[in-house]
Amino acid sequence: MNRRTIANTGLALTDLGFGSSVIGNLYRPVADEEAQAAVVAAWDAGVRYFDTAPHYGLGLAERRLGAALRGRPRDQYTLSSKVGRLLVPNEAPTGQDSDGFAVPDTLRRQWDFSRDGVLRSIEGSLERLGTDRLDIVFVHDPDEHWKQAAEEAMPTLAALRDEGVVGAIGAGMNQSAMLARFLRETAADVVMLAGRYTLLDQRALDDVLPAALEHGKSVVAVGVFNSGLLARDRPAAGMKYDYQDAPAHLVARAQEIADVCEEHGTTLPAAAIAFPFTHPAVVNVSLGMRTPEQVARNVDLYRKQVPEGLWADLR
Repeated sequence: MNRRTIANTGLALTDLGFGSSVIGNLYRPVADEEAQAAVVAAWDAGVRYFDTAPHYGLGLAERRLGAALRGRPRDQYTLSSKVGRLLVPNEAPTGQDSDGFAVPDTLRRQWDFSRDGVLRSIEGSLERLGTDRLDIVFVHDPDEHWKQAAEEAMPTLAALRDEGVVGAIGAGMNQSAMLARFLRETAADVVMLAGRYTLLDQRALDDVLPAALEHGKSVVAVGVFNSGLLARDRPAAGMKYDYQDAPAHLVARAQEIADVCEEHGTTLPAAAIAFPFTHPAVVNVSLGMRTPEQVARNVDLYRKQVPEGLWADLR
């Protein structure tokens, strides 16, 4: 699989990355065996970038990903996790996580972008993953915590990078405006941009992407299906957009895009995966994949040829 390098780091990512939120039981349970099979299928298909976070299933995704990668040559893949949510004992459990993951809430998330919080978070991730290093560390969803994330978390990560403990640092979130600030105002090498450079939402063209080019930094694109509306050949009412039922005007727009894709001999989901790579700052598209079948489908979509003329007709 083709690889692209994060600017100024030497870290190369395969075009497709494995997003592990879904094997952390996002929305519904996944059996251990199926989660492991999905990671193995991604590896066998040539995927060598794997992303995770403590947030995903209260550590379940990290444990499962680490177990599936155990025994693989560590220098043959790139691994990222995130900081900002410490996992601490839950003194008042209800039996079920309230953040969208089908896991018991014996732990809870505690926001912490301090130096100590960052170091504790990384230590916990390394233990759950069963590895001795993280290649990339992202500050995770600092929407309400800009000051502490920028003034404490990022300098802490920069020191770890400069010491060679991690290879690259950055931030990941759903909004683009603050990600642009991370690119302009901090030592970030790369940002993980969720859902803001897609066939339906290109607001990152106004902030993140110009900032990345201006400062010689890179972008990992996630959420390219906008929660599902772009994941099928023919969009329909009832599908999700940004985690909610898609409004009628966006369903109609997605249907129009699907028509143009069909005219060019391709499909809407294949175009959704290919589109972010039309910008030179984008070095990877990562997708959540919970089964070997989803892996096979997404890899097949990635490999489909999408005619260059499609982009002109969609403008």
